[in-house]
Amino acid sequence: MIRVGGIRADLDTDFSDLVSLCERKLKISRDRLLSVKLGKKSVDARRKNDVHFLISLDIEAKGEDRLLKTLKNASKHEPLSYHAPLVGHKPYRPVIAGFGPAGMFAALVLAMAGAEPIILERGCDVDTRCQKVEEFQRGDRLDPECNVQFGEGGAGTFSDGKLTTGIKDNRIGWVFERLVEFGAPEEILYLAKPHIGTDKLRGAVKALRERVISLGGEIRFNAKFCGFDAENGSLSAVSYMQDGEIHTIETGSLILAAGHSARDVFELLYNENIALSQKSFSVGVRAEHLRTDIDRAMYGDFAGHPALKAADYKLAVHLPNGRTLYTFCMCPGGYVVAASSEEGRLAVNGMSCFARDAENSNSALLVNVDPADYGSDHPLAGMYFQRDLEEKAFIAGGRNFNAPATVLRDFMEGRVSEKLGRVSPSYRPGICFAAPEEYLPDFVCSSLKLGIKEMGKKIKGFDDDDTLLTGIESRSSSPVRINRGEDMQSLSLRGLFPCGEGAGYAGGIVSAAVDGMKCAEAVCRRMEEN
Repeated sequence: MIRVGGIRADLDTDFSDLVSLCERKLKISRDRLLSVKLGKKSVDARRKNDVHFLISLDIEAKGEDRLLKTLKNASKHEPLSYHAPLVGHKPYRPVIAGFGPAGMFAALVLAMAGAEPIILERGCDVDTRCQKVEEFQRGDRLDPECNVQFGEGGAGTFSDGKLTTGIKDNRIGWVFERLVEFGAPEEILYLAKPHIGTDKLRGAVKALRERVISLGGEIRFNAKFCGFDAENGSLSAVSYMQDGEIHTIETGSLILAAGHSARDVFELLYNENIALSQKSFSVGVRAEHLRTDIDRAMYGDFAGHPALKAADYKLAVHLPNGRTLYTFCMCPGGYVVAASSEEGRLAVNGMSCFARDAENSNSALLVNVDPADYGSDHPLAGMYFQRDLEEKAFIAGGRNFNAPATVLRDFMEGRVSEKLGRVSPSYRPGICFAAPEEYLPDFVCSSLKLGIKEMGKKIKGFDDDDTLLTGIESRSSSPVRINRGEDMQSLSLRGLFPCGEGAGYAGGIVSAAVDGMKCAEAVCRRMEEN
């Protein structure tokens, strides 16, 4: 197979007939072609008067060696493959705490290996979880154990389902293939910026769960990891609470994929003398613009073309104060969602459905926070710093989980907003006008003011006066790292495998899934050794 890249395709191109496209663009006769499929597809909007697609084609053909010599941008292409390990010796059933992206793919690999994993998820199954989240967004009480952060699918279930990643690993293609097998759109296999959408991701999560169960895995919902036992420096048992009772599972391996919001787990580990360290994270707000404004800024006169989905963007500016302001988790045609997981503390996040057709587009505007800002060398100081900001945001919002918000014009001019501009808030249950200075550190607020103006120079209208800023975005990553060695095990306890975003080793759905797979492989090796 060969891959030919850098092929220009107009927005009106018919991608249902790739053979004809290959004949027309590459001048390869139909009788030479054995198969053609899209390898990559991206939008080139660098010139607003000439928006088009750039594609790569994966081709099987007669005489490929000759084509490699004659075609521009052609190279040998071998699809990456992944083979799950097999466990021949099963001294115990491994346990996974957390069923987000890391825990799900760790469970899938262990189940395929024949290890019959037991998965503990503190929250509910995804259907019950969706109901609880909807009730909270309507103004009902928060369930601290089942919300946007906790429950089947993890925090990623209530997101855009973005699958972009900066890591390089042959497991990535396998992750994508499994997601498609479980119901994700096939286009994620070739889009340069793939996303599933929270609506389709929920179905994929359930299908993955059923596969794990069919292979001998067991998933226990409303089962909160609450402790462990050790003998001679090695894990011997795991405890969890369910329906008010504590249960114990004898095991030699625990994959701890509890997520970046499992603050009680961090405190438990600290009290048990598990090696932890401080980690940088970021805080800020969600910026909402009208989707049509962003589409027009990114696509010019091509905005609204039926072949183009809602426009996305990614921005970063380095500021004179030494900080960086950057966009994160951009949700075209999406919503700002209530992401709180603790009483008296408020957090927001962003989410899009697959269609990305909501009125607003939003993204996090984040400023880096480093351990030097924490004011303490305690391993959990970043977590306490994060908590303090969320408590201030809860108070600024009116102490009822309404989110503090401001219109950009008022923020820049140093006053509390009294009315909205053209952008209506998507956050539920509602907003309360408040100045970001009420809940964000001064260095974050000054960085926002400096950086948003700079971003407006890169995307026309990004700094529009009517832009709505809603806070607080504080859960972009974990402020704690659970230290582990090259064998993926805790430096303090053999058999404990810190995993995913919560442990400080991933930064999104894909990297978390890959980290889960790596931990599962390491567990298989440990089981064979015992």
